[in-house]
Amino acid sequence: MRSTFMGLEASKRGLFTQQSGLYTVGHNVSNANTIGYTRQRVNMQATQGFPAPGLQSPKTAGHIGTGVEAGSIQRIRDEFIDRQYRQETNRLGYWDAQARSVGELEALMKEPSNFGLNKAFADFWKNMQEVGQASKNLTSRDVAIEGAKQLADSFNYYDTQIKEMQSNLGKEIDVVTRDVNSILSQIASLNEQIRVVEPSGYVPNDLYDARDKLVDELNEIIPVEVQRVASGGNASSVSEGSLTVSLKKKDGTTVKLVEGQLYRAVSIETKDITDPSGKMLPFQEMKMSELGGPPVDEDGDFIAEDFLEGPIEYDDMLPGKGRLLSLIDAYGYGSADMETAKGTYPKMLQNLNAMAKTFVEEFNKLHRQGYTLETKNPDGTVKDASVQGGDFFDPAGITAKDIKVNDALLNNPHLIAASSVPGEEGDSKNAFALADLQNKPFAALDNGSISSYYDSVTGRLGVQGREAIQKSKESAVQQLAIYRDRASVSSVSLDEEMTSMITFQQAYNANARMITVVDETLDKIINGMGRVGL
Repeated sequence: MRSTFMGLEASKRGLFTQQSGLYTVGHNVSNANTIGYTRQRVNMQATQGFPAPGLQSPKTAGHIGTGVEAGSIQRIRDEFIDRQYRQETNRLGYWDAQARSVGELEALMKEPSNFGLNKAFADFWKNMQEVGQASKNLTSRDVAIEGAKQLADSFNYYDTQIKEMQSNLGKEIDVVTRDVNSILSQIASLNEQIRVVEPSGYVPNDLYDARDKLVDELNEIIPVEVQRVASGGNASSVSEGSLTVSLKKKDGTTVKLVEGQLYRAVSIETKDITDPSGKMLPFQEMKMSELGGPPVDEDGDFIAEDFLEGPIEYDDMLPGKGRLLSLIDAYGYGSADMETAKGTYPKMLQNLNAMAKTFVEEFNKLHRQGYTLETKNPDGTVKDASVQGGDFFDPAGITAKDIKVNDALLNNPHLIAASSVPGEEGDSKNAFALADLQNKPFAALDNGSISSYYDSVTGRLGVQGREAIQKSKESAVQQLAIYRDRASVSSVSLDEEMTSMITFQQAYNANARMITVVDETLDKIINGMGRVGL
């Protein structure tokens, strides 16, 4: 026999379920502007009908429904779009960082400029020509020496500034590495919380959101893939389990970074800890701790020398993916020292050093073939005899960092070897020959002149910068398109939520009205029956 109060129970379940729908709508509306929030819905399902199957079940005309229940509250996500978004975020992270690092170098070495290295060279060649035109004029010789000092200072300045920016890139690599460790630690912590909750049948949607947001952030830095691992127990069918996060390598293999509540910490050394001056080291490898937590000292700092598990070398890293690799490409890699390292900034320093070395050696070589200015006392006797010239630039300064004018010339402009023969004051052939070095090709400079070589260097940098900006824009546009697709599925639409709110409200009112009807029916049965004749 069916229960007299069966109608009340069915409508009560309806009230509770529609109420859950309203609460979920309220939660969605409250988080409409929360970054990383995914809209949620109540999966309603009919409760088991009456009677339940069995030999002793009462026979009825049909299977009577007993109401509704909230089976689960589920996030609305599309994993395929998530993977697309993370892949494009990874690409954007690389090219955005590349555009920024190359852009900073371009801003420093912007050509043409009134203050750049090209201008310093142009002034220097012009000054040497003026020495040739008036070789006995000490003013023109002083101007030539000042121009040489300015040229050397330009080399020194570029070397200092590029190394300063390179050092900043090294510091940024350290910061990004710490960010990676922090994100991995947080993902592992969320995994642990989720694995505690899910076996009891709960679905911690807000923890899923927090974890997915961290995975998005991680993918901007390094390329990773995720796998879901079920929690077991009495977990809901819509529960997502814990995440295993793995670093993708160039050869298609992966290295686990997070597994359950365990994670690896990573470490990259950008300074020579054995050198008191803190000499910069190019990227050698990304070391990892064992899976299970990083080694730390009593102050909580990572112990870098214990990061020995599964080192990742440059050739293992997926090309064009992630901000970390972009920083490494700009900072330097592929060698034991910066002097021979590959990368945007090391290559620029090597180009400047090649220019400085070739210029100093060739200019000094030709200057030594000339003769200095002969000077006489007032009585006509020789004060300083014309002798073969020495080094114009300090021969020890053959790098952009060390190039400087020889101290002897700074104190005595007579030592400029402008003449091609001794004792002839009007002969200026060597000065003109020195000025003509600007047009001479050198094998060490790709068979180009000093100016054309520098133009080629800055030109290649400009092309590299334009490519980075273009690809960064392309990735940003593509990411935005995917983000819109993702938002159309997962973000909160206030119009849709208002529609759902009205739907649940009306259903709640209808269930409440049904309870009133059943109540009136029961009142008639209980209080109105059995009173015949009264």
